[in-house]
Amino acid sequence: MNKSDLIEHIAKEADLSKASAARALDAFVSGITETLKQGSEVSLVGFGTFAVGDREARTGRNPRTGEALEIKAAKIPKFRPGKGLKDALN
Repeated sequence: MNKSDLIEHIAKEADLSKASAARALDAFVSGITETLKQGSEVSLVGFGTFAVGDREARTGRNPRTGEALEIKAAKIPKFRPGKGLKDALN
């Protein structure tokens, strides 16, 4: 499922126009992104939790040359599924 498929599904399920569903999805993604940028978590009970993790700096290798290179530390998004989502899949 891609973004346009998801917008179509939201529009159908919530009885909205596709434009309204697209704005709602964009607002949802924007809200999660802004909250994660601030270092906070977004918890949707029954669905899951979005959080920010830290990846430490490390040494990697260029696959073409085998040359060592430094990969800098970064913040990465994480998702932990909730019980409701897990139960729905099993």
